[in-house]
Amino acid sequence: MNSQGDKAANMAAASAFVENAVRTDKPDLVVLPEYWNFLGATPVAMQAAAETIPDGESYRLMADLARRLKVAIHGGSIAEKDGNAFYNTTIVFGPDGGELARYRKIHLFDVETADGIVYRESDSVARGEEVVTYQLGGVTMGCAICYDIRFPELFRKLRDRGADVIVLPAAFTLMTGKDHWEVLARARAIETQTWMLAVGQTGTHAGGQKWCWGHSMAIDPWGHVAAQCSDGVGFTSARLDLAYAAKVRADIPVATHHVLD
Repeated sequence: MNSQGDKAANMAAASAFVENAVRTDKPDLVVLPEYWNFLGATPVAMQAAAETIPDGESYRLMADLARRLKVAIHGGSIAEKDGNAFYNTTIVFGPDGGELARYRKIHLFDVETADGIVYRESDSVARGEEVVTYQLGGVTMGCAICYDIRFPELFRKLRDRGADVIVLPAAFTLMTGKDHWEVLARARAIETQTWMLAVGQTGTHAGGQKWCWGHSMAIDPWGHVAAQCSDGVGFTSARLDLAYAAKVRADIPVATHHVLD
């Protein structure tokens, strides 16, 4: 997606994408990117767009879509308001529209780039503390968001909790994404021997001040890219062969060889 500061327009676009993906490819699971419902320019704007759960309009939209289309939706992330605190939060819905999981992003992106662009996510949200997995059709799914990808210890914890698939919605920057997005996603897949679903924002936002890399991907447990979006908005799909994950783990049983905690 190429989400902007118009929440209603972003929600309409997300709904159309989900419906089109379900109609075209008939998936069991649809994944949205980070901040799919609002990608604003300032912390004030992000916090103003935040929602309480479960009464927020984005929450209700995704729950209704999942129920109506009978598909699981890993809802990227939205800005969540909980009391006086704000979080970057993933919410996952089952095909009955019920909530399956909620994950608050643990690692926050506080970086100043070489060209002077400043990202201070901690000005907008607090960090989460819980490692989250959930069950979908007998498959253990793990949750991460964007900058989390640079911290392999989180992915190992997800693998140790039985994750067969790890889902990473993101708004990865263009400058880092062109060099690191695919490399890091493939590395996390290889290390954990899981399927990685890395789903990103693309194009400009914040009035053209910031750029996202896009290139949403499905990566197999051997580290091969099984499917990838082209430049620009759109969607891709992949069939996940979970038996292949079991084969990779049997061939190179790294999970039983760990020495350092």
